[in-house]
Amino acid sequence: MQKFFSNRKLVIAIVIFIISFGLMSVSVAIRDKKSTPPLIQQFGNDVAGAVDRVIAWPVNGLQSATNSVSDLLNTYQENQKLKKQVDQLAQAKVSAQTTRAENKQLRKELKLNDSLSDYTTVTANVLTRTPSSWMNQLVISKGATAGVKKNMPVMSQSGLIGRVVEVNQTNSKVELISNTSSSANKFAIQITNSAGKTVNGIISGYDKSSNLLEMGSVTSNVKIKKGDKVVTSGLGGNTPKGLYVGKVSKVKQDDYGLASEVEITPAADLSDLTVVTVAEQ
Repeated sequence: MQKFFSNRKLVIAIVIFIISFGLMSVSVAIRDKKSTPPLIQQFGNDVAGAVDRVIAWPVNGLQSATNSVSDLLNTYQENQKLKKQVDQLAQAKVSAQTTRAENKQLRKELKLNDSLSDYTTVTANVLTRTPSSWMNQLVISKGATAGVKKNMPVMSQSGLIGRVVEVNQTNSKVELISNTSSSANKFAIQITNSAGKTVNGIISGYDKSSNLLEMGSVTSNVKIKKGDKVVTSGLGGNTPKGLYVGKVSKVKQDDYGLASEVEITPAADLSDLTVVTVAEQ
């Protein structure tokens, strides 16, 4: 017995156990009798609550940050999907606009072909158009195998745009009526006024900014006014007579007042050619 109590640590442990058990018993007894928990229990609850808050704060913060990152990633993915859809819609819109423009030109070309009842026609696509010679020439998708020959007139939309100057087996080169270089073979044209009188001349220039052809050095006394019809005269020998070129836009005197200069609105938009018709009489 003396040996047992000599073990100080064991004695202390037993004492603490007895005290704790006693406190717990007292706490339970008081709790059953009072609506307010005892001070010891309150202190323990407060400590436990503080510990919970300390532990919960970083945990909640980490969870909130995780949720924010997840939401950000989801937003980014949705944003990428929406961008892709916008790009697809834009591409579809461009394709639809291109298709409508092509259909419009094809309808004009069909109407033009119907009007050329005295001609054998070949419809071709524009293959290439060099930026440096944009208003001088272009290459079309039909050649000798389709019956295309040199000097055949080339029409588009509603009127004449040029003539064939070079023929290969599967493609041809077209010289445009807007070609005003010194080496170009000028197009002979004829203007008929409301009284049925005519004035002959050649296409001597082209204003790219206004898309207007020019007929210079007109010395005839025949009155010409805006809206008068312009056709090929056939005098040059390379282009048949009577092909529609356009309408008079403006008549003005030259710098010396001795002759008139006539500005002509071409029947076709020379800056936008995708489909053409080659005609043979």
